[in-house]
Amino acid sequence: MKKILVFLAAFLFFQNLSYANDNITFLYINGSNNNDKKMTTWFMKGVKGLHPAMKKRFEKSDYINNKLLNGRNYTIQTEPKIFFWGDKSHNDLQFVKSQLDFSKALSAGAAYTVRSMLTAYMHDAIWVSKPQHMLPILDELNTSVIDEYENGNDVVLYGYSAGTFITYEYMFNKLPYLNTGKLFNKINVSEDMKEFVNANPRKDTCISALEGGKIGTVSAEGHLLFDHDENNMKKHYLKLDEATDKYCSPKGALKGVVNFASPLVLFYSDLTDTDYEMTYYNKYMLKYIYENGIFFLTVNFREDPLGFPTTQNLTIEKLEELANMKLENPTGFMFDNSKVASLRLCVFAHTSYWKAKKIFPSAVVKTFEKAYKFNYDKEL
Repeated sequence: MKKILVFLAAFLFFQNLSYANDNITFLYINGSNNNDKKMTTWFMKGVKGLHPAMKKRFEKSDYINNKLLNGRNYTIQTEPKIFFWGDKSHNDLQFVKSQLDFSKALSAGAAYTVRSMLTAYMHDAIWVSKPQHMLPILDELNTSVIDEYENGNDVVLYGYSAGTFITYEYMFNKLPYLNTGKLFNKINVSEDMKEFVNANPRKDTCISALEGGKIGTVSAEGHLLFDHDENNMKKHYLKLDEATDKYCSPKGALKGVVNFASPLVLFYSDLTDTDYEMTYYNKYMLKYIYENGIFFLTVNFREDPLGFPTTQNLTIEKLEELANMKLENPTGFMFDNSKVASLRLCVFAHTSYWKAKKIFPSAVVKTFEKAYKFNYDKEL
C-alpha cells in the first residue's frame, strides 16, 4: 500500500510539472477615470470585447507561435484576467469633486468645464503615481501574477493609459534583477558588511524585497536608502530569500508587457536624468528584461493626444553602447510603435482602443513581429 501511495504521489507530481507554464494569461490593467459604475462597466466590457480578438490575432501569427507560444505548445487563456484599481482613489476623488462644486459659483463657465474634465481624466493618474498609493497596488498585482504562475500560467500585462505607470513600476519594483553581491559592493557599507554578504550569498532579489525585508527603502527623492545599523541589517539580510519569495515576481512569470494609450513619459520623464539614482537601477532592469526573454511593447494610436512614445527604438548593440553594459545571450526586447492609424478623431482616439478590434490587435502583433526582427532577424 505504501508503495502505491508513493507511486501516486510521484505520478501527480510529474503530471503537475508537465502542465506547468503551458498557458499564457493576458492580464488587463485599467487607466484613469474608472471610479464610477458607468466607467467601470465601460472598462470591463471593453476588455471582454477586445480579448477574443487579441487572442485570435496572436494565434494566427506564425511568427508569434514560433517565438512566443513555443511552437504552439503554449495556449493563450480564453478568459481575460482584469486587475482593477480604479475604485481605490474613490474617496480622494470625492473630496476633489466637492471642492470643484464649491468653485462652480466662483468660476467662469468655460473654466469650470475644463477643470471638471481635467479632474476626471488626470486625478487618478496623479493619485496612482504617488508611492503611498502605488506600492500597495503593486503588491496586489504581484499576488495576481503569483497566483497565475502557480496555476501554470505565464502572464502578459496589458497597461491602458495610467495603467502603464503600474506595469512600469511593477517591473521596476518586482522583477528580481538585483544581484545581492554586486549591490552590496556598490552601496556605502563597511568592508565587514561586504564580507558578510559574500560569505552568505542570497539569490537575486528586487527593490520591493529590500523594503519588505527591512533592508532598504526608496526615498521620495529617488534614492535607495539602507539601514545604518549593520548588525540589524545582517539579521534581516539572512532572511532576504524569504522576502524575495514574498515580494518579488517569480523568475519566468512575466512573459511580457503591452502598454497602450500611454502617457508614461509625461509622468516619468526624470528617468532620463543621470543624477536620478533610480536611473542606475533601471539599467539593470533593462538588462534583466533582455536576458530573460521579456518583451516590452508600447502601441499608441497616432491620433491619441495622450499616446506618448516611450522609447527610441535601439538595436541591442546601440543599447549596450549607451547603457555601458554587456547583455548576455539576450532574447527579450523593447519597442515603441506610436504611429498606428486608428482612423478616429483626436478627441475619441484615447478611448477607442477597446472598440478597434481589428486595428489594435493587428497593431500589437505587427509591433511584436517588427520588434523581434529589428533585434534578432535583421536579414528579414
